[in-house]
Amino acid sequence: MVTFLTDEGDSFSSSTHRWDYDVFLSFRGEDTRHGFTGHLYQALCDKGFKTFIDNEDLQRGEKISAELIKAIKSSMISIIIFSQNYAFSTWCLEELTEILECEKNGQRVLPVFYKVDPSEVRKQAEGSFGLALTTHEKKFKNNIEKVPGWRAALSEAASLSGWHYEDGFPEYQFIQGIIRVVSSTKSNRTKLFVAQYPIGIDSRAKFIENLLDIKSNDVRVIGIHGLGGIGKTTIAKAVYNRVADLFEGSSFLMNVRQNSRKDCSIIELQGQLLSEILGSKEVKVHNTSRGINVIKERLSCKKILLILDDVDKLGQLENFLGKCDWLANGSRVIITTRDRHVLTTLEIDPLIYEVVQLDRHEALQLFSKCAFKKDKPEADYLQLTNQFISYANGLPLALQIIGSDLRGRSIRQWESELEKYKDIPNKKIQNILKVSFEGLEKNEQDIFLDIACFFQGLSKNYVVDILAACNLYLDSGIPNLIDKCLIRVEFDKLWIHDLIQQMGREIVQQESNVLGKRTRLWCYDDALEVLKENTGSDEIRGIMLCSHKPTTVTLAANTFKRMRNLKFVIVHNVHIRKELKYLPNGLRLLQLPNYSFPLPSNFCPQKLVTLEMPGSCIRLEKLFKQEFQFQNLKSINLSGCESITKLPNLCTPNLEKLDLSYCKNLVECHESIGFLDRLQELRLSSCEKLQNFPSHLTWKSLYTLDISSCSSLDFYFSLLVDNFVFGFQGLYSYCCKNVVDLEDIIDKLPPTKILCIYTGKSRPRCEYCFFINSYAFLDLRNVQNLDLSNVGNLIELDFLMKSDYFPVLERLYLHEINIITIPESIAKFTSLTTLGIKCCKYLREIPRLPQSIRSVRILNSHSLHPQSSDRLFSQVGELWRPPQHRFDFKGYELILPGSEIPKWFNHQSVGNSISFWVGCDCDHVKFSYCVVFEPNEWNGTVKVSLKFNGIKLMDGIPLRIQRDTDMTCTHVWFCKIFVGRWSKYLNQFERHRVEVEFECESYRGVIHILRCGVHVECTCPLAQELSTNTLPPTSIPAFPICLELSNSNSMETTYNDGCDLSLSLCTSPMGRNYLPPQPQVTIPDDASHISLPSSIDLPNNMTDMLELCLSVQGLGIGSTVSEGFHLGSSSMAHNFDSDDDSDFNL
Repeated sequence: MVTFLTDEGDSFSSSTHRWDYDVFLSFRGEDTRHGFTGHLYQALCDKGFKTFIDNEDLQRGEKISAELIKAIKSSMISIIIFSQNYAFSTWCLEELTEILECEKNGQRVLPVFYKVDPSEVRKQAEGSFGLALTTHEKKFKNNIEKVPGWRAALSEAASLSGWHYEDGFPEYQFIQGIIRVVSSTKSNRTKLFVAQYPIGIDSRAKFIENLLDIKSNDVRVIGIHGLGGIGKTTIAKAVYNRVADLFEGSSFLMNVRQNSRKDCSIIELQGQLLSEILGSKEVKVHNTSRGINVIKERLSCKKILLILDDVDKLGQLENFLGKCDWLANGSRVIITTRDRHVLTTLEIDPLIYEVVQLDRHEALQLFSKCAFKKDKPEADYLQLTNQFISYANGLPLALQIIGSDLRGRSIRQWESELEKYKDIPNKKIQNILKVSFEGLEKNEQDIFLDIACFFQGLSKNYVVDILAACNLYLDSGIPNLIDKCLIRVEFDKLWIHDLIQQMGREIVQQESNVLGKRTRLWCYDDALEVLKENTGSDEIRGIMLCSHKPTTVTLAANTFKRMRNLKFVIVHNVHIRKELKYLPNGLRLLQLPNYSFPLPSNFCPQKLVTLEMPGSCIRLEKLFKQEFQFQNLKSINLSGCESITKLPNLCTPNLEKLDLSYCKNLVECHESIGFLDRLQELRLSSCEKLQNFPSHLTWKSLYTLDISSCSSLDFYFSLLVDNFVFGFQGLYSYCCKNVVDLEDIIDKLPPTKILCIYTGKSRPRCEYCFFINSYAFLDLRNVQNLDLSNVGNLIELDFLMKSDYFPVLERLYLHEINIITIPESIAKFTSLTTLGIKCCKYLREIPRLPQSIRSVRILNSHSLHPQSSDRLFSQVGELWRPPQHRFDFKGYELILPGSEIPKWFNHQSVGNSISFWVGCDCDHVKFSYCVVFEPNEWNGTVKVSLKFNGIKLMDGIPLRIQRDTDMTCTHVWFCKIFVGRWSKYLNQFERHRVEVEFECESYRGVIHILRCGVHVECTCPLAQELSTNTLPPTSIPAFPICLELSNSNSMETTYNDGCDLSLSLCTSPMGRNYLPPQPQVTIPDDASHISLPSSIDLPNNMTDMLELCLSVQGLGIGSTVSEGFHLGSSSMAHNFDSDDDSDFNL
């Protein structure tokens, strides 16, 4: 079985026939024009069939005309009337040959033997047909191929199913029989209506047509699989229209799921199938069992196309296909379904095509067609359009319903509908999506609702462990949800389409109008109301209290007492001010970070699977009582818990992950930790007081051990080798000052396992020789990570730069060592991607790094020479490697001490946000970002949000700064991040408004961003170019937002008439050691560069507000800037005087 996915969006030329005529009549005029053929023609016209009959005045010859050939090819049906003198006409024989060629391409050919025997036509041995062909053989004796071709055509046509008219039979009745077949044929060949706006259908239908491979003579079953409303039926209809004429019979059975609820409905579908393919309603079906056999008997000799739409059970397929063993060679079956499992259980192995949602360009086009009847949205509605498109998330059903509902409404109504959709989903959309949910078993419904409410985007294994402890059957439940397109797994994380998630949450909200009686609470306001007012109940299964911003709340001490069936408690960004006196013992998941009180004394959660309380005041000896076993507990995260001084016997035999990093007061670990056979990750980094560690270890599953920065720990690595098979993926031991025997056991490790080398302060013997001796017996060819931290006597790195050392080195860490310079030979590490330097107080010089570098982090190394900083900015700034695949999001980053953003960043601002205009040629993929953030003792996460015309293109987390060492000064962070190419979706206007916002959250609060900047590589607009016809709708004025203002009021300047002081917003692309071109003016050194915050709203007519003055020192010119002077943004300063001392709220 093969599954195909495609998101290609290009259209293609349809292979579907466009019939100009229903019927083409081929006849010998002198025999039947004014008799039988004339009567047949009139009867066809009377019934509304468009019929071609040649004109008596049509010029005759040995070859038929191009006009006649065109008419034959563009006819759905050809009726050949064989009469006594038909074969004497070479014209008729040429028509016959052309007609039979068209039959191969889907035309239906119906022969009528008018007063001649079919065998006479077939054999041409006697009678008029034999005489005619003999005559032609004499006439065309020099063209030996022509007459045999005619003979073959006559034989082939005479073998087709048709009519034989003999004298005495009523001609009218005979003609009515022909009319019935023509009517049935046309009915079956009438094209299906696909869609009013078939956006994106062509490419997807073409892909399926390729899977069908009509030219192949085998039997094929194609499955079209996808979530409700994704367009499965629409695509199937498009495919049907393209290829149905290439089969001897075809049938499209719509809504099989809905029409199979009653036995009589199945019988009707079976009858429809037989009628459409056989072209007759005479075959009757009386029960489903007999119908299966009738289908098999009557259709097994025909090459057919059968489409079964919206199937959700295998039995529905069996009603029409049986075991699929009767289908004739060349037949094709297409099945559309929401449930992939239906396809995998067929007797014949199908090819499965999974329909992907519309891309942004297709979604914009479809929505615009529905809302505006145009390919593009109206300018005033662009930003709202983008928000509705984001809400629909590529689902055609939602785009059509919402777009049609909004057509003709005002902007205010659009805004109201958008807010409503966030809380109240559209019923039409929900009813279609809910079909998949209603087909689930109770077990699967609970799994789906739990994921939709609490676990979207989390690790599959993490979620499975938690839900399995709730007596849910995940081994079958998760695959079934995936098969039904309700969830998907990408990179081991569980994801749900936004509208599917909203559907699930809406189902929960409909459980009760009383919040406390719903099974799941995820909305912050709802959860807070129930917890503060103590209105919970036993119905509540899970509760999530997550705030977007840090907040403090007071909850009732016994607020959880009424929730005895509670399984999940998830708290984030919320500080609980008052101690909780009760928590349910049946919890499976407890996320309660930074909780300032001990857990309730009567709390004994023996069913707990995951405990996450970093930064809390937990008391382990009270929680893990010796008389209880915590068999289910698999993951514990207590990082940063300063209340922990001793790790007791946890009584957790199945524990897999334990994180006690940054527990600064932890001194001792109980011996039982060494007997956790299933332990996979143990993190004890920065436990500075940790001294006692188990002497006996039986770890069989451990792959990560982090004892970095455990400065008081005596650790013998030989324990690892002596007690179990070494299987680490990461061994972190740097800053563990008292590790005494690492060099004695490294040579015992298999070379293929050596991924990392970490060293620490060694024994009193020569520390420098320690490295030399260690490297001597290592296979350095396999080393990818090298850490040389806390080696006080190490002052140079030249000994590491030998040609045969570290050929595949990828990451190099240098922390707290006394080096002054990094040798230029570092460039030989052509695989090096990461360089980390921390607290190297003497470091001054860093040379040019290898081209492979992607991340450079230099923290608290204050002696670094400005020239080295400039070199690093220049190199990382010019690097750009296109992503290798669609999920390659990693960019380039640099962090180093400093307080200024480089001048070549052409958009700069105080604070954490910035807005500006760019031209249509702007490539945001190559934007560079820079921020300056304040010192902070905790780790931080920098987030970048990028919007074009209100469309959020990026909301990424490009940098995480670990808090191994406190940040003692301001640092500058620079990055380039790949966010996907969206330029083809942003071409509605010549100019675009860009909004960039930065956030830096630390472990215990927000790190303040002092300045931010963006470098743009494009030609940006001048203010006079920003007309309302080229701009997207916005409340921001129609000129560049990045106006750089001076805080000086001391200079009054003028300029000479004719001096062009319009400034370009952006510079040329960067090159090696290239600085953006500077204006030919002198800028004061102390001129400040302050951009307007993105929130500021200025009027278009600046003269109504204040006079802006341009000051250019040294030119001796000055003038007041009045209407008509336009400001650009660049890396130079613009100095302004304000008569009213307005500070623009800066």
